[in-house]
Amino acid sequence: MAGAVIIGAGPGIGLAVARRFAKEGMPIALIARGEVAAGSVAAAGVPVLALRADSTDEEGLRAALDTAAGEYGLPDVVVYNAAIIQADGPGELSAQGHLDAWAVNVVGALTAAAHVAPEMARRGNGSFLVTGGMPEPKREYVSLSLGKAGVRTLVTLLDQEYGASGVHVASVTVAGAVAPGTDFDPDDIAEHYWRLHTQPREQWTHEVLHTGRA
Repeated sequence: MAGAVIIGAGPGIGLAVARRFAKEGMPIALIARGEVAAGSVAAAGVPVLALRADSTDEEGLRAALDTAAGEYGLPDVVVYNAAIIQADGPGELSAQGHLDAWAVNVVGALTAAAHVAPEMARRGNGSFLVTGGMPEPKREYVSLSLGKAGVRTLVTLLDQEYGASGVHVASVTVAGAVAPGTDFDPDDIAEHYWRLHTQPREQWTHEVLHTGRA
């Protein structure tokens, strides 16, 4: 297997998804702005590569993706989990603040997809999965609501571009605060990513909503 790449591999969903894919024996590349606590992933006994890159740094992100591909080959799945999660009401955030949030929440995902999805399409298979949220916009979270609406649209556009060539593009929409031992336990959420990656093509879905309820 060529492996999985997790962008935004911090504690919570990012590392939980990495552990879930590692459980299946897949090599893992972790990309994050800061240091990555890769020990829990390496415990699965698979190769783990930790890389530093900011999702808003186009050259740096593309270089990290190239490094991962050079190590393990074109990935089977790329998960984009980077986000700026902050409370801000209408008019509270500066224009630059909104641009900075949008760059992480949406543009980084587009950069990553544009870099890997064309090769996945030429190969005829692969998954590009994005962490979504805010199934309903909230005035207390303007930048995040806008960003997650952008993610939903981006998934549709990427599916239009690459879906027919065998690339499964989808999002996991998380409708609550992620915390271990709750209805939004990251290990439970990580199962959605594995199920999306392994869905037969005729059963593809493009958004999974995790509400924390059975």
